[in-house]
Amino acid sequence: MPDATQSQRLENKWDATRAKGMNEPEKLLYRSNLLGSDKRITNYGGGNTSAKVMQDDPLTGQAVEVLWVKGSGGDVGSIKMDGFSTLYMNKLNALRDIYRGVEFEDEMVAYLPHCTFNLNPRAASIDTPLHAYVPKKHVDHMHPDAIIAIAAAKDSKALTKKIFGDSIGWLPWKRPGYELGLWLSDFCAENPDAKGVVLESHGLFTWADDAQDCYDLTLDIIQTAMDWFAHKTEGKEAFGGALHSSLPADDRRAAAARLMPAIRGMVSGDQHTVGHFTDNDTVLEFVNAQDMKRLAALGTSCPDHFLRTKICPLVVSFDPAKPDIDATLASLADAVADYREGYKAYFERCKRDDSPAIRDPNAVVYLIPGVGMITFAKDKATARISGEFYVNAINVMRGADAVSEYQGLPEQEAFDIEYWLLEEAKLQRMPKPKSLAGRVALVTGGAGGIGSATAERYLRDGACVVLADIDDAALADTAENLTSRYSADVVRTVNMNVTDETAVIAAFDKAAAEFGGVDILVSNAGIASSAPIEDTSLDLWNKNMDILSTGYFLVSREAFKVMNVQDMGGALVFVASKNGLAASPNASAYCTAKASEIHLARCLALEGAPKGIRVNVVNPDAVLKGSKIWSGDWLKERASTYGKDKEGLEEHYRQRSLLKRSVLPEDIAEAAYFLASDLSAKSTGNIINVDAGNVQSFTR
Repeated sequence: MPDATQSQRLENKWDATRAKGMNEPEKLLYRSNLLGSDKRITNYGGGNTSAKVMQDDPLTGQAVEVLWVKGSGGDVGSIKMDGFSTLYMNKLNALRDIYRGVEFEDEMVAYLPHCTFNLNPRAASIDTPLHAYVPKKHVDHMHPDAIIAIAAAKDSKALTKKIFGDSIGWLPWKRPGYELGLWLSDFCAENPDAKGVVLESHGLFTWADDAQDCYDLTLDIIQTAMDWFAHKTEGKEAFGGALHSSLPADDRRAAAARLMPAIRGMVSGDQHTVGHFTDNDTVLEFVNAQDMKRLAALGTSCPDHFLRTKICPLVVSFDPAKPDIDATLASLADAVADYREGYKAYFERCKRDDSPAIRDPNAVVYLIPGVGMITFAKDKATARISGEFYVNAINVMRGADAVSEYQGLPEQEAFDIEYWLLEEAKLQRMPKPKSLAGRVALVTGGAGGIGSATAERYLRDGACVVLADIDDAALADTAENLTSRYSADVVRTVNMNVTDETAVIAAFDKAAAEFGGVDILVSNAGIASSAPIEDTSLDLWNKNMDILSTGYFLVSREAFKVMNVQDMGGALVFVASKNGLAASPNASAYCTAKASEIHLARCLALEGAPKGIRVNVVNPDAVLKGSKIWSGDWLKERASTYGKDKEGLEEHYRQRSLLKRSVLPEDIAEAAYFLASDLSAKSTGNIINVDAGNVQSFTR
């Protein structure tokens, strides 16, 4: 393949010394993880591996042959031992006797649990028969771009013969399932010397009787295809050559930041979606190409690609030579509506009597000349992976069209996979989305105690979070802590001073380009100062007002802009203070700024209500744990005000509360979660005091 990453040689990572002490299931796991570690070999979640192993039957004590095979929904690159299904081979072979023919092949899936060995709870995948009926101990089924480029070519059978001779066979397109397993069995019986087979429009099967031999063979076959493509396409322009030139990187990202909230608002429907932007060289070469529209309309080939990327992408009208984002935004609504109508027509043409109801008719993939590719899905990981799958599809189209003619799946076959009853059953078994699934939150002061606790609370319920703070070191530590527990997909950071208009705008642009927009703003950045009025300088007064009043205005304004574009409503949560309602000695600047903040929230609640944007306030008091404002002079000053030492101040605050309890960052986070979630969908302009009870701050 001409892409730079495709022309490099695959690395054989098998360590014979490490593998020497492994049993056969452990070698299978080792082989699987090695294969899945290179996306040129197989995509995320794609393909599967197996081994036939002799084990003692737990009932009889007799040695029996057991098929170990990647279970349903797993990923070979990250699979663990519990990710494999285990099944009796004699029972799998017995299924041949009850098979009623291709019209009834789907019913065979229900028999797989009856073949389970040792009560293994891991569900077997639809590909289980394909591994069971190959008469070799070890089988790999991979989805390499180089092989699928052969499989998706118009003359794929001839190309397979030309490249591999008789060592690798070819089978015509057949949807994965029991019948294809029998086809493989028959192929092996008729071609005992073959080392594998290319499945038209699908992928590669290879086999051997030794785990390392199987791994080596798989790499060798893929490398042979990669080398062949590199030789055949050397010096050739891909996709008919370039029609457009790319915008500079910063301009591409700026364009994505403007387009993504608009598209997101149009396609989110009943559930919020999250976006992912890709502008790598592979994508830019494709979106800028002469043949892009023709190839994009053909859709993807491999079933795994298709299920992730839908029937075809939506090509966004944009001319990078005369960039006009406003004109593109104006045309988007009609383009999205036309795609939906086209999808509904496809559904009506292809549906069967027992087909499930139509699903979301919106595109997953959006191609923008000169800019790149945007993908939308129910969560960030799925959006990212969908983009990766379309990059795989681009590589396949590049190769197939360079040496032959690329062909996607026939429309009816594509539909039958997308609306496969077995796939529908899998979707129905998926857990209910978490309460903040698909939501994007931007948290100012995100590296502090309250900010990080709030971010974690949102992440726990499925949100994506942008942490904004002026402390880079604290941001990095907080992000590392959260990503280690919630994944790198869902956490981003940005250095943002809330008093800097340019920085605030840039932060929201980053949220838009990273996740598609913003649904929740937690305005939490703050300082605290304590001084008698005669010692309060104008600089100190202005600093409080700049951060706690003007800063809250700036971030709220940008949040409103994004939320208005999305047209999905939203939630602003101001983290204010008991001091905004109850006066406190020697803190006039702080208290006044906090009061201004609270009143700003009330004003914004009025403006936001017609658009579904809710604005509410959490009023903490004396949150000492993890709070950065207590690490400086504020702690000393407040202790002096109340005649306490530093150690006694927390106890003083606890005892002055009605409930005699300390207030923690997690308590504030819980209130911030309530005000951002649908639990408070009918609340705006409200204040929740989280102060363990303070009669002076009772709202009146």
